[in-house]
Amino acid sequence: MMRSSNNLIAGLASSRSPILFAIAILGFVAQTAHAQPSLARSSSQVQDRVVKIYGAGGVGGLDAYQSGFIVSPAGHVATAWSSVLDVDPIVVLSDGRRFESKIVGFEPALELAVLKLDAVDLPYFEVPAGSAEAPVARWGDPILAVSNLFNIATGNEPASVLQGRIAARSKLDARRGTFQTAYRGEVWLLDLVANNPGAAGGALVDLEGRLVGMLGKELRDRKTGVWLNYAIPADVLRGPIGDIIAGRKTVSPVDDDPLLARDKSHNSDTLGMRLIPDVLETTPVYVDFVNSDGPASRADLRPDDLVLLVNGRRVAHQRAFREQLRRIDRRDNVTLTIQRENEILELVIRP
Repeated sequence: MMRSSNNLIAGLASSRSPILFAIAILGFVAQTAHAQPSLARSSSQVQDRVVKIYGAGGVGGLDAYQSGFIVSPAGHVATAWSSVLDVDPIVVLSDGRRFESKIVGFEPALELAVLKLDAVDLPYFEVPAGSAEAPVARWGDPILAVSNLFNIATGNEPASVLQGRIAARSKLDARRGTFQTAYRGEVWLLDLVANNPGAAGGALVDLEGRLVGMLGKELRDRKTGVWLNYAIPADVLRGPIGDIIAGRKTVSPVDDDPLLARDKSHNSDTLGMRLIPDVLETTPVYVDFVNSDGPASRADLRPDDLVLLVNGRRVAHQRAFREQLRRIDRRDNVTLTIQRENEILELVIRP
């Protein structure tokens, strides 16, 4: 059809009929525009699936906001795992409605978290599986990055939309020691400036409005200062998001009573470690000191390690860490998931 249209235009041009030639040009442009998805339509149809997230931050240069997108009609929201989620965040929908959310689960190695809103019948993205035969996207595909970068939208204002292309699919593992990130895996490298403050957790979509990936955090080369714009592919996120929603992976606190007697349960002393001073309501679980001959030392726990999970359950602050230890018999092993600089490690402390 494109070739025949070109031939028609060439023929009319040679006939020296300016009116017919102008009509042919207008028809050709209309036909071409009709063949391409409308950017305005693509961006507008995803706005109601992208949310603004507000939580912890505001000090030490840490942002207190980021983005997310709805992945189920029951109000599940996927977003980037970050310090913003050190408290249960507030989620603002595209129509301006505000919800208190609960963190259902998170996967620190993927820098992924799933929140739950008390809402139903919400528009949502289907997270595609993708395959070698039918990939979610390919190199060179045009894409849209939809997020609340720079906190431009605070209520019912539309999220920001950036247009670009997929530059490549690669692994961040090849950049170990260069870019400061805990994530080691497949990413879309993007030919657009998408990873600005507040954009983390936003949606990367194709021109049909289908989910392609989740925008990552700001990522800068420590040596050269070069910024890397990337997104985690949707097919990488599909399994972990499904596991968290289905309850196969949880970070919620257990409901059973703790072992109240101190001589029966674990604490920092029984593990042979000490945390930084607990001076805030949500002081992070950073290790300050490790006894050289204690269980923690034998498990290779080190000062400055940040404890994320205890036996697979999230501990957002030191109070939660102490409560979780009180639920574990001191004769039992304790599994700690920790972040050490840019790595996520799992250590088993044996009493």
